[in-house]
Amino acid sequence: MHAEVTKVLFSEERIAARVKELGARITEDYRGVPLAVAGVLCGGSVFCADLIRRIDLPVALTFVRASSYGGGTAPQGRVKLDLLGADVAGRHVLVAEDIIDTGFTAAALKSELLARGALSVKLCCLLDKPSRRRADVSADYAGFTVPDVFVAGYGLDYDGMYRNLPYVGAVEIKED
Repeated sequence: MHAEVTKVLFSEERIAARVKELGARITEDYRGVPLAVAGVLCGGSVFCADLIRRIDLPVALTFVRASSYGGGTAPQGRVKLDLLGADVAGRHVLVAEDIIDTGFTAAALKSELLARGALSVKLCCLLDKPSRRRADVSADYAGFTVPDVFVAGYGLDYDGMYRNLPYVGAVEIKED
């Protein structure tokens, strides 16, 4: 099988404008409180980097390696987490995620960060795909809602590829 991006869903310019709006809203919502942003690797790294530059507050940055996909496109329903960097205890934590799909990863992250002493945990994603939600979780901040199509670009991948695209596109998977 191979894949190709067949349609641009969100252009580089549209993403930049939306990230700026999210940063302004987060700045207002968190003014005066200790904030840590937890970027989810690898997919959320591009979004996280752009987002924190749009938050006009002191921010502690940490990263989380989270995996619920074993390759390809089907979620496994299991989530493995590895927190890297800053201690979240005593801070409000904003998770910067590329996409909330089934919600398994987001739910596991929220639970783990609260267990580690976070004062609160909110979820910020570039893409929200509520049509596939299987866990009881929702985005507190979402860039765009996407239909039930496979997407890649701007950090999101298909089988490790396409993360470098400056836009988000729909991916068509073809049999070889």
